[in-house]
Amino acid sequence: MKQLYYEVKKCLGCKSCEFACALTHSLTGELFKEINKEDPSLPRKKVLFSKGNNYPVSCRHCREPKCVDACMAGALTYDKEKGMVLHDESSCVGCWMCVMVCPYGAIRPNIKTKLPLRCDKCKDKDEPACVSACPTGAVIWKEEA
Repeated sequence: MKQLYYEVKKCLGCKSCEFACALTHSLTGELFKEINKEDPSLPRKKVLFSKGNNYPVSCRHCREPKCVDACMAGALTYDKEKGMVLHDESSCVGCWMCVMVCPYGAIRPNIKTKLPLRCDKCKDKDEPACVSACPTGAVIWKEEA
């Protein structure tokens, strides 16, 4: 199964991965329409800066995910075959327990929709949008080691 990896030393902090993520998860799928929207789509990943380095942060789809254990509604499940945490938005009650327990700070609350935002590996695509958007190759999509 493929996973996302990051080479922190290559990350420029340009946030191209954030923009690509937000655009991919938008309703319009068009950059200029999204920019002009009152409530544009939000990225599922963030680029943070700390100790002289940029760090792309997104859901790591842990094998033993704390967010799944904390989800009181059962909206989060772990699919062993796909190697990823799945989110059933229709079951989610917006309690934010997943946000609070994520050890990586990779899940963010979307205040408007009351749903958590987390990387879904662009599940409808062959490759996550952030991978091709990264100009330096800091975001890597490869078979799990």
